[in-house]
Amino acid sequence: MPNIKSQKDRVVQAKKETLRNKAVKSNLKTVIKKADSAVAAGSADADKAVVAAVSTIDKACAKGVLHKNTAARRVSRMMKAANAAK
Repeated sequence: MPNIKSQKDRVVQAKKETLRNKAVKSNLKTVIKKADSAVAAGSADADKAVVAAVSTIDKACAKGVLHKNTAARRVSRMMKAANAAK
């Protein structure tokens, strides 16, 4: 446990940030799974699911939860799969 006041504050901030990032990652995984299953099933609303997933990935990247190359790779793979299913 830190003794310096600023480091005590950083510990509290790190806990908050960890919870926030965990929520974003959890939502991201859920949306990606829904999009993948919609594309695999050839669902009529697969396009909406893919657009929602890409948007969520971009938001996670903007918040710093995902690295920009990771986000780009995931979007690329998802769009490739969606276009192949059409």
